[in-house]
Amino acid sequence: MNKNQKFQAPRGSVVIPGGPTGVLLIHSLGGSPLELKFVAHALSRQGYTVYCPVIPGLTFGTDVSGMSTWRDWYEAVEHAFEELKKHCDHIIVGGASAGATLSLRLAALRPSEVAATLLYAPTLAVNGWAIPRALKLFHLISDKWTARLFSFRTPAPFGIKDERVRNFALESMKGEGAMPADITMRDGGTVYEFFRLVRNVRPLLGRITQHTLIFHPRLDDQSDIKNTMTLQRKLAGMVEVCVLDDSYHLVTLDRQRNYVAERSIEFAERVIAQVTARKAVAKEQHTDAAKTSTGGAAD
Repeated sequence: MNKNQKFQAPRGSVVIPGGPTGVLLIHSLGGSPLELKFVAHALSRQGYTVYCPVIPGLTFGTDVSGMSTWRDWYEAVEHAFEELKKHCDHIIVGGASAGATLSLRLAALRPSEVAATLLYAPTLAVNGWAIPRALKLFHLISDKWTARLFSFRTPAPFGIKDERVRNFALESMKGEGAMPADITMRDGGTVYEFFRLVRNVRPLLGRITQHTLIFHPRLDDQSDIKNTMTLQRKLAGMVEVCVLDDSYHLVTLDRQRNYVAERSIEFAERVIAQVTARKAVAKEQHTDAAKTSTGGAAD
């Protein structure tokens, strides 16, 4: 860890320097780091270094060509993780919706480096109560070129139950010259790449042994709670679930965001205490073994 090294992050990312424990949070499909800002600041006030990066292709307005792939998104997540490692000794990874799916892949492929996972309405299937059933037909499309002929608008209430917060969030996420309809629109190519990401991650779930905390609304408008039930069955590590009764999909923005932030902090504190304790025991055992070895050599 090098606290004096300057943090390298894409413009628009949320970066809050802090202590030796880092939290990497990835936003949803077509969203932005602003979705996670409330939880990020809550964690930072407890001394954590928090990084919510812009992910080219995944972040709203960054896939102008429409050609980015899920592998491009994951590569950007890995770069963000490597950057955070320069500043932190321990890292918890997580994200919202599609960002949670990307973080699960990172946890599966880097088991010794990821301390735990924090998942906010994780999505393996887009099957909430507000999602048109016609979207199921999109799974029949087998190539990206055809997929790009389609587009999908995120249906109201846009993942946020609280109307005041919903209006504020839509306004905040607009770029220069962007209309609200643009923010709620998802290109067919992007949706196609998300489905490909899920197909890649599903077989990896049994390899994830890290402690996991999941927040999922009981009445999620975009991602049914069955998604979390699948993760409970498939993940190999301990899984804690908080079922929210007064939120929709974007739980880090909606009515229960304070509860989500508080539980996230409590979870991070427990996880890091456990990691620190395990390292202390391992160090003590290594020291004892070295002493034994030295003593045997002297005899």
